[in-house]
Amino acid sequence: MHPDLKSVIELQHLDLRIAELATQIEALPGQIRTLQAQLDDFIHAHEERKKRLAANQKERKDLEAEIKIIQEKISKHKDQLYQVKTNEQYRAMLKEIEGEEANIRKIEDQVLEKMIEAEEIQKLIGEAAARLDGEKARVAGEIKHLETEQQDDVRERDGLQARRNEIAGALGESVRSLYERIRGARGGQAVAEVREGLCTACNVLLRPQVYNEVRTNEAVQTCENCGRIMYYVVPVVAATGEPGDQGTQAAV
Repeated sequence: MHPDLKSVIELQHLDLRIAELATQIEALPGQIRTLQAQLDDFIHAHEERKKRLAANQKERKDLEAEIKIIQEKISKHKDQLYQVKTNEQYRAMLKEIEGEEANIRKIEDQVLEKMIEAEEIQKLIGEAAARLDGEKARVAGEIKHLETEQQDDVRERDGLQARRNEIAGALGESVRSLYERIRGARGGQAVAEVREGLCTACNVLLRPQVYNEVRTNEAVQTCENCGRIMYYVVPVVAATGEPGDQGTQAAV
C-alpha cells in the first residue's frame, strides 16, 4: 500500500475517534447538570411535602378552632331557649341551632379529609426520607464515574492527537491539504473503502479502470462522485478457496 494512502487511512480512524471523544467530553457538564437536577427535584419535592404537611396541620387546627367557636355559639343559643317568650322565637332558635350543628358536621368532614391527606403525605415523606441518602450517594457516585470517564477520554484524546500530529506532519503537503479539504467538506469523512466496485461512502459504481487502479492501493485516488480518497480491502478467503464473508483485510 502507498505510504501516503496508509497514513490517510490511519488519520481518518484517528480523527473519527478524536471527534467521538470530544463529543463525550463536551457532553459531561450537561450529564452532570441532569443528574444534579434529578437530585434537586427529589429534594424539592420532599421539602414541598413537608410544607404541605405543615399547612395541613394548620388548616386542621383552624377548622377545629372554628368548630369550637360554633359549639360555644350553640351552647349559648341553647341557654337562650329558656328565655324566649313565643313559640315562633323558640322555633327560630332551634332552626339556628340545627344550622350550626350542620355546619359542624361539614367542618368535621373537612377535618377528616385533612387527616386522611396528612396520613398520605406523612407516608410519602417517610419514603422519601428513607431514600434521600441513597439518592445523594447514587448521584455522587454517577458524577464521580462520569468525571473519571472524562479524565480517561481526555488522556486518550491527547494521545491520539499527538499521534495524529505525527502522521500529518510526515505527509506530503499536497496529500495533507487534500485530506483536510475533503474532511472539511464531507463532515469529517475524507476516506472511503471500495467494496465490490462501489465507493461505500456514496454507493456509486466505479469505472472498471478506476476500480482496477484503486485495488492496487498504490496511489492516492479520489472518488469521481463524492471526492473522497479511496482504498481497497482484500476480502478474506474462506477455507474452500472462495471469497468468504468472514471479514476483510487491507491490501498493503
